[in-house]
Amino acid sequence: MAEQTRVHVVRHGEVFNPTGILYGRLPGFHLSERGRAQAQAVADALADRDIVAVIASPLQRAQETAAPIAASHNLPVDTDPDLIESANSFEGKRVGPGDGAWRDPRFWWRMRNPFTPSWGEPYVQIAARMSTAVDKARVRAAGHEVVCVSHQLPVWTLRLHVTGRRLWHDPRRRECGLASVTTLVYEGDRLADVAYFQPAGT
Repeated sequence: MAEQTRVHVVRHGEVFNPTGILYGRLPGFHLSERGRAQAQAVADALADRDIVAVIASPLQRAQETAAPIAASHNLPVDTDPDLIESANSFEGKRVGPGDGAWRDPRFWWRMRNPFTPSWGEPYVQIAARMSTAVDKARVRAAGHEVVCVSHQLPVWTLRLHVTGRRLWHDPRRRECGLASVTTLVYEGDRLADVAYFQPAGT
């Protein structure tokens, strides 16, 4: 039987964002108090796992989520830019339903194609770089377990990709809660299973 490797792909915890903007790749957005508790809940849930590396997106919220996980295994937090948040042309703006940029006709042309999507980084590009990040992590941790901390859209796009589903989707239907863990189980180079759980609750 081929050796088994587990890649735990974690979404970061809740972010302190009192103005409610789409922060995307903007610097300086850190975890809220609740987000830090969520990160610790993930660390506690993975404390007894055979984790040999913890790798995170370069963004602060991902690094802060990774920190307690790495500490519980006496590991450093390594950084992989392939795990970064997706690029989005609405970054820095309020984009709630019926609010902010959505109400400004100057931005409507950016929403012309939800299948690419036209407002940001193409889904196929997200899937490719996230697959690269996971493959690097899997090879590094062969026969053991590894944690990759990323962001909601990249994690969900990765999951759609590895399970052979179409990449365009309804954002309201993503199974990727704050501080959630999506585990990819490999037997050798073959993806054998995908599991999902939320150590910090919903």
